[in-house]
Amino acid sequence: MYERMLNKQVTPTIEEMIKFCGENSERFSLLNEWLISTFSTEKKIVFPYGNKYGWGVAHKKKNKLICNIFAEDNAFTVMMRLSDKQYNTIYDKLQKYTQEHIDNKYPCSDGGWIHYRVTCKEHFDDIKTLLSVKCS
Repeated sequence: MYERMLNKQVTPTIEEMIKFCGENSERFSLLNEWLISTFSTEKKIVFPYGNKYGWGVAHKKKNKLICNIFAEDNAFTVMMRLSDKQYNTIYDKLQKYTQEHIDNKYPCSDGGWIHYRVTCKEHFDDIKTLLSVKCS
């Protein structure tokens, strides 16, 4: 469950990535479109961090990484970093699932990285909230 696209030899199209996300394909597509239309991010299909991460979509703004969105079987995972101050501004407004990801973030400088799997509407809404803070 939640396997990723791991064949580094074959670059998938965005359409193949969308289809791979299965029951969350529409959310995967909507999140990518939302980042581009709302925050003017530039997207690029990448295989960024080694074999266990697989293919994803990198969103950048002025060469600054906003997030990576990794296609998974029936889901997708967003990898992003925020400062502790940014996390704290919205923490109380988020689902318990999201709060647990923040509580267990990978520390980095004054904040940390989360790997946030989206499998339902509530997760989708929370990741949009987190990305709004990142981009504002």
